[in-house]
Amino acid sequence: MVDRVDINRLLVEMRAMKQQTMPTRARELDQVSHALKPGQVINAPESTDNFSHLFSQAIDKVNATQQQANQLAKAYETGRENIDITDVMIASQKASVSFQAMVQVRNKLVEAYRDVMNMPI
Repeated sequence: MVDRVDINRLLVEMRAMKQQTMPTRARELDQVSHALKPGQVINAPESTDNFSHLFSQAIDKVNATQQQANQLAKAYETGRENIDITDVMIASQKASVSFQAMVQVRNKLVEAYRDVMNMPI
């Protein structure tokens, strides 16, 4: 059985993320655009790459978590004092979980892209 996400919940989450990443002026225009009649057009602000910037920041955070885990592991291996094996294992698991989550996000984005590209015109 295929586990499907409730489309309404997904749309609400996507709109909330969009609102968080939009500059104030773009938010105002977005709210106005919902009140427009079909076919009515407004001048849109310059397109910014907010999503790619947000995604890039997330990747950087995952990378930083992995580097921190590697540094802790090397410090433990070299016998540096005040480094506990539990701290090393926790950092390693955090890095692993964050990487797995990032892979799942990427997979969902690719799946959504494919779905959009396969939509009939």
